[in-house]
Amino acid sequence: MQYLVGFAIALFIALTGVGAGTITVPVLVLFLDVPAPVAVGIGLTFSAVVKLILAPSQILRGNVAWRTLGLMLLGGAPGVLIGSLFLKQLVHAGSQNLLNGLLGAVLVCTASWQLAFSFRPMREKAAVRDRGFLLPWLMLPVGAEVGFSSAGAGALGSAALLSLTTLTPAQVVGTDILFGFALSLLGSGAHWYSSPFSQPLLLQLIAGGVLGAIGGTLLSTHIPRRPLRLALWVWLMILGGQLIFNSYEVWSGTHRDSTMAVQAASHS
Repeated sequence: MQYLVGFAIALFIALTGVGAGTITVPVLVLFLDVPAPVAVGIGLTFSAVVKLILAPSQILRGNVAWRTLGLMLLGGAPGVLIGSLFLKQLVHAGSQNLLNGLLGAVLVCTASWQLAFSFRPMREKAAVRDRGFLLPWLMLPVGAEVGFSSAGAGALGSAALLSLTTLTPAQVVGTDILFGFALSLLGSGAHWYSSPFSQPLLLQLIAGGVLGAIGGTLLSTHIPRRPLRLALWVWLMILGGQLIFNSYEVWSGTHRDSTMAVQAASHS
């Protein structure tokens, strides 16, 4: 089952360009019953491995705008450490149910924003002014989101580059891949240091993911990306909603049990 999950995740990454962490965490939590902190760490590491395969080709093709990447990391690097620290504090506080709800909320917000951005009218590149100086400030919360949920680096990073810079589409892709790789590497290192990991599960996902990435790369020229991305974002929004609903159900059940216990104690 784990090999199949890794295969499917990598296949959709190759076909749609949606980040590994964005897909991996809700799938692991909802379908494999992996605890959220472990799922986030695995998602970050899985994302780093996938982007490690893609990054060298982008560098060799000259698709990386290094100055822009530096501006993104100026905010994104400390952000991912802040997000990882926040997740660690929630785990130590025993707020597993709250964590699931927050992860669901992050996923719903990211998917909603991406769907809205997908239908936004495209502007001519000449009409876009270079406002790269804003990137460190915008990438700080993006990095925090990545450190906390492993989602958002690719989707939000590429949107920011398209909106704030004059980079070509190829440069946007290359720079965003390097940005996502750096954040995933930093985040996975922080999680490996502070949280338990399921190494066998990670290796099984990577083994299946290699085949999925190859298959997705071969199919990507024959399958239109835009409709598949839209369908995937809708599906991820549903998964995020399911995480929120499950969290609410657990909270309401706990609240109901505690209320009944208080009432029983008062009548005795």
